[in-house]
Amino acid sequence: MTISKQQNGKALTLALEGRLDTVTAPELEKELRASTAAIDTLTLDFAKLDYISSAGLRVLLSAHKEMSAKGGLKIQHVNEIVQEVFEVTGFGDILTIE
Repeated sequence: MTISKQQNGKALTLALEGRLDTVTAPELEKELRASTAAIDTLTLDFAKLDYISSAGLRVLLSAHKEMSAKGGLKIQHVNEIVQEVFEVTGFGDILTIE
């Protein structure tokens, strides 16, 4: 998985490319720990994310909880496969997906 980072003031966008799974979830978790202290809003761009596993969902839930106390978390450009995972797991009701 590749993570591209773009920060504009207190807003951070992370674009993910590839698979967010058991192998790559710790990489995203590490990036979020390093980056979220100095931001108010977080946007995750999933335009090039092919797949998400339960390990990836766990990282998203953790980020959602942390960012809810600030300006929030939103997810953009979700493909059909990832959207189906969100719907089946109930994450579609929890997360802000645009």
